Amino acid sequence: QVQLVESGGGLVQAGGSLRLSCAFSGSGFAIHAMGWFRQASGKEREFVAAINWSGGTTTYADSVKGRFTIARDNAKNTVYLQMNSLKPEDTAVYYCAADQFGGGSGRLQSYDFWGQGTQVAISS
Repeated sequence: QVQLVESGGGLVQAGGSLRLSCAFSGSGFAIHAMGWFRQASGKEREFVAAINWSGGTTTYADSVKGRFTIARDNAKNTVYLQMNSLKPEDTAVYYCAADQFGGGSGRLQSYDFWGQGTQVAISS
């Protein structure tokens, strides 16, 4: 059974940085593409970033390109989201997701497992 636990959220000022982590427990981390999504209050969940099983392919939402970086450490069963130059509009609950045998899709429906989320709040 796969479980995902996010950490690293918090409150920072605009222009600041945060690094989110997602710990994967269960077997087969290396056969899962991993993604980060976010959901702001009153809005639908949206794609942020994804990474394929090897880390060789990454994709980003246009709104975060150049500011966020997704990475994974297959030895530690962990995926990261480095967020720089944060803006108030980045405020949301951030979710980690795993897609078994996936390639790093931006579609919510592609993902098989989800974490509980971590709150990120950016003050202006």
